[in-house]
Amino acid sequence: MAQYDYDLFTIGAGSGGVRASRMSASFGAKVAVAEERYLGGTCVNVGCIPKKLLVYAAHFSEDFEDAAGFGWTVGERSVDWRKLIANKNKEISRLNGVYRKLLGEAGVEILDGHAEIVDPHTVTVDGKRHTAKYILVAVGSWPVVPKIPGAEHAITSNEAFHLAALPARGIIVGGGYIGVEFAGILHGLGCHTYQLYRGELFLRGFDDDIRRTLADEMRKRGIDLRFNRDIKRIDKVGDILKATLNDGNTIEANQILYATGRVPLTQNLGLERIGVRLKNNGAVAVDEYSKSSVDNIYAIGDCTDRLMLTPVAIAEGMAVANTLFNNKPTKPGYLNVPTTVFSAPNCGTVGLTEQDARQRNFQVDIYRTSFRPLKHTLTGRHEQTMMKLVVDAANDRVLGCHMVGPDAGEIIQGLAVALNCGATKAQFDATIGIHPTAAEEFVTMRTKVA
Repeated sequence: MAQYDYDLFTIGAGSGGVRASRMSASFGAKVAVAEERYLGGTCVNVGCIPKKLLVYAAHFSEDFEDAAGFGWTVGERSVDWRKLIANKNKEISRLNGVYRKLLGEAGVEILDGHAEIVDPHTVTVDGKRHTAKYILVAVGSWPVVPKIPGAEHAITSNEAFHLAALPARGIIVGGGYIGVEFAGILHGLGCHTYQLYRGELFLRGFDDDIRRTLADEMRKRGIDLRFNRDIKRIDKVGDILKATLNDGNTIEANQILYATGRVPLTQNLGLERIGVRLKNNGAVAVDEYSKSSVDNIYAIGDCTDRLMLTPVAIAEGMAVANTLFNNKPTKPGYLNVPTTVFSAPNCGTVGLTEQDARQRNFQVDIYRTSFRPLKHTLTGRHEQTMMKLVVDAANDRVLGCHMVGPDAGEIIQGLAVALNCGATKAQFDATIGIHPTAAEEFVTMRTKVA
C-alpha cells in the first residue's frame, strides 16, 4: 500500500502549477491539483490573454485612421464594449476547458476548492484530507489597492476585464506593465484616459530610452500622463468619482483603476503553521531549486516573487518536475529573460539596460536609432520607433537589446536567442537584414552613441 495518496499535490492551477503537474504525471508521478477559482490562473483569466485581446481591439482605432493614407474609405465606426467582452469571455471559457482537458489527459486529478496545508504531507480541500510526498505551492499573486480614503470606489485589473460598460473618462494609477497597457487599451477604445505615476518616469527597471520614448509616444496619442502624481482621496459624487491629487488638483472620472502592484496570494494556506519561511511581503522563500524551508514543499511562480512572468512560472514548474520525478535536478534560468509591454506602442527588452550595465562596471558601447516606420510615410502619423543595443566594449558581446515600436515582442523574442548564445556586435553586423522591415535596424546600426 502506498505511503501517500499522491506523489505530488499542487495548490493552484495557473500556468506554472499546470505545467509542473502535467510533466510530473508524464514522468510517472501520481498527481492532484487543487484550484479554488479558475483553471489557467491570472494569465488566462485576468492577465496576459484577455489583456492582449483588448490590446488588439484598441488598436483598430489607429488602423481605421491610417487606412485613409492607403486609399481606403472607412465609414462610421463604433465599439460595442459588451460584444467585445462577451467574445473575450467565450475565448477564456474555451481555454479553461483546454486546461481541464490537458490535465485530465495527463492523468492529473483536479480538485475544485480551497486547499490548506495541515502538516508537511497533508492537505485539506474544503475539509477533505489528502496526503502527498511533495506539495507544490503555485497560488500566484493578487492586485492590491492602497488604503486611502475612498479606495473602495476604485477597481483593479481583475474587475477591469468585466466592466459592464466602457467608461467615458478613466484614471489609471500605476506605472508598471498593467498601468501602461490599460492606459493604451482605454484610450484606444475611446475613453479619455489619465495615467498617474508617483515617480519621475514610469516603467521603473526598464532602459531609460524605452521609458522616455514610450512617454513621448503615449502623449502624442493623447493620453494624459501625469508623473510625480498620486491620489490622496477619492470621493463619489453621483456617478462621478472625484480624485484629489497630491498636488491639490482634482480629476473627475467614471472609473479609477489601480495598477500599483500585486502581492503573493499565500494567506490562509497554513504555510506559517508548518514552518514554511515567508518573506516580508508574504512570498514563499525558496532556494535555487524552488524548495522552501520545509524539505518536501516547493513553490513556483508569482507567489515566490522572483520574476512575475508567465513563461518564467512555466519554466520553474518544468524544473520542479524534472528535479523531483525525472532524476534531473534542474535550476530555473533567469539569464536574458525577454519581456514585452503591450503598450501603445509596444516595448520589448532582453538583457541588461544601459544603467544596469554601467552599475555592474561594464565599459559599454551604445548603439541607438529612432526612425519613422515606413507605414507612416503614407499615413502621416508622427510615430517613432526606437531601437537600442548595449554592447560590452571589452569583448564586443551584446548585453542588451531594447525597442519601442510595433511588434517589439515578436522581434525581441528572436534576439533573446542570440543573446543566450553570446552573440557579439560583429555577428549582429554580419547578419543580413530583411528589407524593408523594422527588425533589420538591429543588424545595421554602425555608429556608436557619443
